[in-house]
Amino acid sequence: MKKIWLADGATGTMLQTMGLKPGDSPDSWAIRNPEAILSVHRAYLEAGAEVLTACTFGANRIKLSHYGLAKEVAPLNAAAVKLARQAGGDRIRVGGNLGPTGKLIRPLGELSFEEVFDVYAEQVAALTEAGVDYFILQTMIDIQEMRAALLAAKRYGQAPVVCQMTFEASGRTVTGTDPATAAVTLESLGADMVGANCSLGPDQLLPLIEKMVAATSLPVCVRPNAGMPTLQDGRTVFPLSPAQYAVWVPRIVEAGVTAIGGCCGTTPEHIAAVRDALRGLQPVAVESPLRQAHCLTSRSSTVYFGTGFPIRIIGERINPTGRKAMAAELREGNLATVKHDALAQMEAGAAILDVNAGVPGIDQPALMMRLVEELSQLVTLPLSIDTTDPATLEAGLRIYPGRALVNSVSAEPERLEQFLPIAKKYGAAVLCLPLASGGLPADARERVDTVKKIIDAAMALGFRRKDLLLDALTTTLAANAAAATDVLETLHLYGEELGLPVSMGLSNISHGLPRRDLMNAQFFAMAAARGLHVPILNPLDPLMNEAISAAQALLGHDRQGLAYSRRFAGQTASVAAVAKPAPVIVVNSSPTSIDSPLAQLQQAIIQGEKEAVPGHVQAAVAAGHDAAYIIDNGLTAAMNRLGEDFGAGRCFLPQVLLAAEALKQGFATLKEALPASKTEPLGKVMLATVAGDIHDLGKNIVAALLENNGFEIVDLGKDVPVARIVAAAQEHQPDIVGLCALMTTTLPQIDRSLAALKAAGVTARTMVGGAVLTPEYAKKAGADEYAADAVVAVALAKGLVREKR
Repeated sequence: MKKIWLADGATGTMLQTMGLKPGDSPDSWAIRNPEAILSVHRAYLEAGAEVLTACTFGANRIKLSHYGLAKEVAPLNAAAVKLARQAGGDRIRVGGNLGPTGKLIRPLGELSFEEVFDVYAEQVAALTEAGVDYFILQTMIDIQEMRAALLAAKRYGQAPVVCQMTFEASGRTVTGTDPATAAVTLESLGADMVGANCSLGPDQLLPLIEKMVAATSLPVCVRPNAGMPTLQDGRTVFPLSPAQYAVWVPRIVEAGVTAIGGCCGTTPEHIAAVRDALRGLQPVAVESPLRQAHCLTSRSSTVYFGTGFPIRIIGERINPTGRKAMAAELREGNLATVKHDALAQMEAGAAILDVNAGVPGIDQPALMMRLVEELSQLVTLPLSIDTTDPATLEAGLRIYPGRALVNSVSAEPERLEQFLPIAKKYGAAVLCLPLASGGLPADARERVDTVKKIIDAAMALGFRRKDLLLDALTTTLAANAAAATDVLETLHLYGEELGLPVSMGLSNISHGLPRRDLMNAQFFAMAAARGLHVPILNPLDPLMNEAISAAQALLGHDRQGLAYSRRFAGQTASVAAVAKPAPVIVVNSSPTSIDSPLAQLQQAIIQGEKEAVPGHVQAAVAAGHDAAYIIDNGLTAAMNRLGEDFGAGRCFLPQVLLAAEALKQGFATLKEALPASKTEPLGKVMLATVAGDIHDLGKNIVAALLENNGFEIVDLGKDVPVARIVAAAQEHQPDIVGLCALMTTTLPQIDRSLAALKAAGVTARTMVGGAVLTPEYAKKAGADEYAADAVVAVALAKGLVREKR
């Protein structure tokens, strides 16, 4: 960009000063109180804003349904855009604002991807009809919901799309996405600008924005809050003055940002201060080699590959071809082996997992959707969608919460016509397979010539070089004496003429031969030296796995062989296993063998293998353990370990929710296996989102985790008045009352609810949480504990119950 754009600031907190009450719909004011909306727009224009954001943040049918306005999507969006246009005229760009629905998409929540897509499609159509100049998708905590909104905007809109994620202080979204991964995923999917808004102040957002700038070629924008809210004289106050807010502007510009505005707590005075700070500043071009690097993403990680990066392994095991047992399981809807292989390959060093749903006679698109859904929650690795069916390809890519690899696209005209547009639509990378209608290529030169046709077709559709990988096309040595030498020459020519990362199904070389492991390992070493970057192989093969470790060191990716030395120190010969044994687990000072049913139960819960949990519980019962011992040393111990991993950033909310499902399965199995054993709930917890607040996503996650950890839950829902909270506490006599507020306008309801509980003589301990809450606010309000997230809430609840009892 040639200039730095100045956007407007907060709308909701401005409307509150004009009479908007907690629990009212700001979006409805476009019709109910248009003069107030107009005055906000005009104030920001006078402050220097060059773009306006229409008051449509919650004008989707899910959010509007809380106010009985679900059928008013079109008129409310139209009225809001008309007001922004009336305020700014033709000289000001007006953005149609799309905020989150407040629901999570399966498998993290109950809504399907298509349901959420349809919700956004309706709002996009309304905003398009109203004539917006761009769409701004804001305050998204889930990359999957952002994907649904972005796809809807690209499908039903005709304007540029700005995508802004909301991050926690940890540097990730609630569902585990980091800034770089979000930027890469959204750029590949067709966003026109990416950035961050809300939840944090400019000082906390700055390092996150720097990571986005380094990862993407797109313009980057930021809309910080005016700091984190505090409680002063019973009022919610954002601490940063306009001058304190604007002091960060030069550093934000220096980081490479080209559009700046404000979020919660900012006012026209803040925007005016930003305008003054921008005088004389020009956009800064920040160089970053990552922008043109080849990469794939999952929900929570980015994997870079190609020249300059270590060899990345694509695990080949999730493929029913030639695996009769796996195929039989998949026909029955059983994913136990798939999940086990996924986790084992990740542990063995795979960086990407290939996923094939090729079971004859079943609905392969439906199976692929299920595989992608469940594997995306189970592992943190990107996926490669391996199919020859375009419907199956689209089914997998559409619901994948990241940037996947398409394995693969060959040069046949029908394949190019069918597969490339699907891959482009969903921002996938493509593995180009040099196979044409005439059959296998005769030699390396024909491979190169054929793959160039695929590259040309892809580039004509708008693919970039960083979207493409090349397959060297491995055939079997048993049928072709030149199979290996042809591939090695192909690797050389690819590197010399095309310079793109190279992959191949490496184990094809040994088909029909004895000691396939030896042949594969030797061929891998030769290919790695010739420029193989992303081999598709079995990382569970011990000899192959060792060869990979050696190759990484020899090619300079493991500096001075440090990782190699750590792995093989003290060994004099090849070992027979790849996976590292789990450490000895100590619970209540009682050592648990790594081979014991309790250790295996813990591992199954932590890894979310709910299909395996019943067997481990039954084995623990058969070993003579009683229910209390199994709970303490198996079920509860697993969640304690998971909580430590979550706190250390080693796993994220999707994995926690999956483990909670496995834990629930464990309790159910234990109850069936030992019906005479009475297992009392750990305690009773009453939860509520306070009056005026219609957001219950975080509360629902807390409720699910607490219940799966053995607590009895009384859930009062959302928008709960103080009097009802007090009456319910007196009726249910909970051990803990948990209160949640997600909006700055409803924070005072936390204080009022806590004060009312105390005045009524309720003895329950109290715990509060929510995106806008801070530990300082919670303490000042009189809460016993502040829960930063759902996992912390579980640990705090256990401690509070112990103290109370």
